[in-house]
This record gives sequence, C-alpha cells and structure tokens, in this order.
Amino acid sequence: MLVGLRVDHRLLHGQVAFSWTSALGADCILIANTAVTNDNLRKTAIKMAKPAGTKLVIKNIEDSIKALNSGVTDKYKLFIIVESVKDAYELMTKADIHSVTLGGTKATNETKNISKAVNLTDEEISLVKELIERGDEVEIRMVPTDKKMLAKNVL
Repeated sequence: MLVGLRVDHRLLHGQVAFSWTSALGADCILIANTAVTNDNLRKTAIKMAKPAGTKLVIKNIEDSIKALNSGVTDKYKLFIIVESVKDAYELMTKADIHSVTLGGTKATNETKNISKAVNLTDEEISLVKELIERGDEVEIRMVPTDKKMLAKNVL
C-alpha cells in the first residue's frame, strides 16, 4: 500500500528519513531515481540515512513503475521518494498514484519560487498543472507538522 510520494532533491536525508517515514507509518522506502542506481557513492550515503527497521529499495524510474504495477510492493507501507517533479509525473501517470508532496526543490536561474523551499521551472509548473487537471492532489509541505498547502492555490 502506498503511503506517500515525495519530491525532494536531496532524496533521503534526516528530515525525510525520520519525520516523514514515521508520520506516514512507512515500513519500506523506495528511492526511484535512475542516476542513483548507477552511483555507488550516493547509494551508500542513502543507505546510511535509512531509519532502522525500514526496508530500503533503490530502483530506476522504469523498474519502479514495473514494481508498482506488478503488485510486488503491495505488502509494504511504501513511501516513494523522487528527486524531481518530472520523475513524480512519470510515476503518477504510469502507475496508480494520485497524490504527491513537493518538498525541497533546488533554486536555479531557470526556476520560480513557489513556496519557502519549492522552486519549479516552467516545464515543472506545466507538469504540476497537468497532474492537478487530472484530479491528482499536489501538496507543498516540508515537514509533516507543516500545514498542507495545495499547489493549485499558489500556481
């Protein structure tokens, strides 16, 4: 059972590993990121941040979609973390996922600040709007204790 999908450019770190995993009651974390699957240093760092007693799986986007659609993940309280809005969009449009939390996304010269820690490019804003138009929920929240802010109210 999916308990959450989160976009965070840092992937698994203290705030996500402990606050979100605990608040969601997750017993398995899926890092869905193609670059990390080929980067042993990042994989090691992510494994070190994993909360004790929680299963950690790192898969590329394509394999993540296959796993989600096959039902193999159904036995877990699954928390999925992706690095980008584009990755979240791909998972949501190719698997049965209808809500996402936008966490930290890095500011660049091409992004617009949407909230305290969420910065999106024009392309990402379009993807978020498309998800909203599909009827999916896109919320912005850094930590579970923050008030939920819907992206449709700030875009």
